[in-house]
Order: sequence, then structure tokens, then C-alpha cells
Amino acid sequence: MHDSSIDFGDFFKGPLPGKFLKLLGYLALSRLGIYVPLGGVNREAFAGNLDQNSMLSTLDSFSGGGIGRLGICSLGIVPFINAQIVFQLLAQLYPKLQDLQKREGEAGRKKILQYTRYASVGFAIVQAIGQVLYLRPYVEDFDVQWAITSVTLLTLGSVFTTYIGERISDLKLGNGTSLLIFTSIISYLPASFGRTVAEAYQDGNYVGLGTIILSFFLLVFGIVYVQEAERKIPLNYASRYASRSGGPQRSAYLPFKVNSSGVMPIIFSTSSLALPGTLARFTGIAALKKAAVALNPGGSFYLPTNILLIAFFNYYYTFLQLDPDDVSEQLKRQGASIPLVRPGKSTSAYIKTVLSRISVLGSAFLAILAAGPAVVEQITHLTAFRGFAGTSVLILVGCATDTARKVQAEIISQKYRNIEFYDINKFDK
Repeated sequence: MHDSSIDFGDFFKGPLPGKFLKLLGYLALSRLGIYVPLGGVNREAFAGNLDQNSMLSTLDSFSGGGIGRLGICSLGIVPFINAQIVFQLLAQLYPKLQDLQKREGEAGRKKILQYTRYASVGFAIVQAIGQVLYLRPYVEDFDVQWAITSVTLLTLGSVFTTYIGERISDLKLGNGTSLLIFTSIISYLPASFGRTVAEAYQDGNYVGLGTIILSFFLLVFGIVYVQEAERKIPLNYASRYASRSGGPQRSAYLPFKVNSSGVMPIIFSTSSLALPGTLARFTGIAALKKAAVALNPGGSFYLPTNILLIAFFNYYYTFLQLDPDDVSEQLKRQGASIPLVRPGKSTSAYIKTVLSRISVLGSAFLAILAAGPAVVEQITHLTAFRGFAGTSVLILVGCATDTARKVQAEIISQKYRNIEFYDINKFDK
């Protein structure tokens, strides 16, 4: 019997080292555009205004400081995320689009991805125009030529970042979008944490600093615990060969993650909350400006709207990944059944009920993550570093655990591919 245990040396066997080198290369390439700035902008004045705008500060952490540095890749992966949100909502409105996504398998998903790419370019152009108009007070010589050049560079930077994200996903070491945001947060974490420490030392608030650090580690442990939590539904398999006891031949479990949607609901929610501000800068409509202020972190509608959006996207994303009808059909084909539940529609309804309850727990967990840092800031009277935000920690922990799990699966798969089976024919000679 082959030993499936994993040693550290197993990592260096097979294609994994090459994949990680490619991953590091892609991530380093994605950071280059952050440090190539737009010309003609008063960066000092803009940076001072950035610290006073909570939503821009949040998006700046997603871009790894690209907005603050006014890099050509400052839009990052956000336009592609917005395009994904739109197509996921359209799939609920147009049955043909939903059938293309679910019924046509890999070919259908590739078509949806292609449409999403085209839409992301449109979003990038709109957001680039909004960013250029927002920068107008800080531009020394604002004219049409500068505006067109800047919009073109920002759009190309977003397309380039999206392309890198797709290449990272092709390596099968994690979701490319999440890994790009993971890299951005990590790059910004040391400087942000340093500012929090400096503020604590300046005010003599050592208890508050210790509270923030302790809360950060408790948050990490809580996220790991919930990310690994599962709801296991027992399954019975019908077999043509009865067991000695006369019962079912074998049994198994159908596992459902408590937070199966991972970080995507929070990412979608943050991007959605940023849309009114982008549209307000583009159109100049007063109502949109008021909505943008209310939906900024610290605004009157930010927290309730953020929680509702997280719950919506979590519920939607859970059922997008797991269709109860498809799961029920697959169980029926495999001769599996849930105890005391009839196969077919009853099984589908039972799975839908379980997923609905799990999504409520997952939404509550994500809502606590979204509101927790603000509560800690009020208690400690310190500005928490950006990596402390529930969104950031969940992305960091989620990406790390997901990548570790996929690396482990790759190593085990490689070990089994290397098993040498005996050739029976050679013993007949």
C-alpha cells in the first residue's frame, strides 16, 4: 500500500517548484504597474486627501497602494470584479444566460468568462474616466490630451492586471483574483501596521495597541475555525453486493462548508459600495454624491448596507456553486440517498434547506468580520492598520488555506502518479 503522507521534500518533486516560480513572477509583474505613475499630478496633495476618504483608503489597500501612488495599474482587478457581479445578477434575470452557465458545462463557462472580459473593459473605461475627473483639482495642466492618455493607460493597466489574474488561476494554485488582492494587502500591511504602532507610542496607548494585536490573532483563529467547519450529511449507497450484516454496503458523507463562498461576498460588497462614488465622479449628480457619502465607511448607511449586500452575495454565491437539483441528480445516478429522505425532489428540497441555513450562518460570520474592526477601533481609540479589517484578514487566511490545500492535493496526486505498478506479464516469461 502506498504511503500518502507528505514530507517537506515532496514539494520539490514534480511541477510544483516551477508553478510557484511562475506564480511569484506573475505577482511581481502585477506590482510593477503600481510604481509607474501618471504624470502631471500633485501627489502630495492627493495623498493628504486620500487619508480623509475612507472608501478610497479601502480600495487603495485592495490595489496595494496603487491609488495613493497614482499608478497606471491603480484600478487593479476591481473592474473585472464589477463585471462578474453584473453577469451573476443577469444570470438570475435571463434563463438563457443561466442555462449557458450551468447546463453547457466548461464550454458555457468559457463563454461567460469571455463576455465578462469584454464587460470589464467597459467598466475599466468608466472607472478610469471617473478617476481622471476626480484627479482634476490635483493636475497642474489638465487638458483633453492628458485626460485621454490617462484614461487609456488606466484601462490598459486594468486589462493587464486581469490577464495576469487569469494566468494565475490557470496554475491551479488558487483563485487569481483573490491572490492578486492577497499580494496587495501583504505589500501594504507593514507600513500600515507601523503607523498604528507609531500612533500608539505617541499617545502612550500601549493597552490599546495590545488589544488590537490580540484581537487580530483571535480573528485569524476564528476565521480558520469557521473556514474549516463543515455540515456533514450522511449518505447511504445502494450496492448489488450486500454486506455481512445485511445493511448498506458502504456509507459516506456529503460535506457542506459553513462559509463555502469564501471571500467573494465581501469583495463583491466592497466593489458595489464603491460604485456610487465612481458614478458620482463621472456624472456629477448630486444624489449620487450624497449616496456615496452615506455608503462610505463611517457613513450612516455603510454598515447596514454592507451587511445586507454580504448576506445577498453569500446566499447567491452558495447556490451558484452548489445547485441542489444537480446534487440530487448526481446522488441518484450514483445510487446514493440521504437517510429518511426520498430521492429526487425531496432530496433537492432537503439540500436547499440545509444550504439556506448554512448561508445564514456564513452571512452572520461575514457580517461580524465587517463590523468587528470598527468596534475595536472605538474601544482602543486607535486607528487599526488596514490589514486588520475583516475583509483583509479573511482574504489573507482564505487564500493561504486554499493555496495550502491545493498544494497538498497536488503533492498527493504527484505521489500516486509516481507509483510503479508491477507488470504481471514479465513474471510469465
